[in-house]
Amino acid sequence: MKLFALCVFQKDIKVKLLVSAYELQSFGYFQRSSIKEFMQFTSQILVERTRPNERATVKEQEYNCHVFVRQDSLAGCVIADLEYPQRVAFTLLNKILEDFSTVVTPAERKAAAPDTIVYPACAENLQKYQNPREADAMTKVQAELDETKVVLHNTIETVLERGEKLDDLVEKSEGLSMQSKAFYKTAKKTNSCCCIQ
Repeated sequence: MKLFALCVFQKDIKVKLLVSAYELQSFGYFQRSSIKEFMQFTSQILVERTRPNERATVKEQEYNCHVFVRQDSLAGCVIADLEYPQRVAFTLLNKILEDFSTVVTPAERKAAAPDTIVYPACAENLQKYQNPREADAMTKVQAELDETKVVLHNTIETVLERGEKLDDLVEKSEGLSMQSKAFYKTAKKTNSCCCIQ
């Protein structure tokens, strides 16, 4: 799972890039500037075509482009690989747009030249959200639940295996009387309604 770009735009008559951050280390050095330009272009087109107060996810080759345009015309776009969770991408967009709107006023947004606003939180959040389990509390809880589920499943399988082995031992045992073996079988049948699947 990987994030490649995080861009913030002002969508008025024209769409203007306000701030952006990129993680392009996985690409060749000489390809990075072209890839960055293409990601900016794609993000801008998606923001232009997305209505206010709307979210969208567009698949482009092996990437997902997640875009959100707020009612106040502030917009954001995240470009990630296909494995990156959509919910976490939109959580990042909500967070970055909310924080950005409190730090940079609408007047400053309109007056700024494209991609000139200094806003270090953009790059910081792009790095922080590279691992969605660490950045997003709900994803972290879900991962912990999945791990617990695996442990419980393995424990239950082990208990069931022990039960089968106990059956074999009871059958083979010469030390148990026929009455004890019958009692064990009857108890097992009575408790079979409580079997965990």
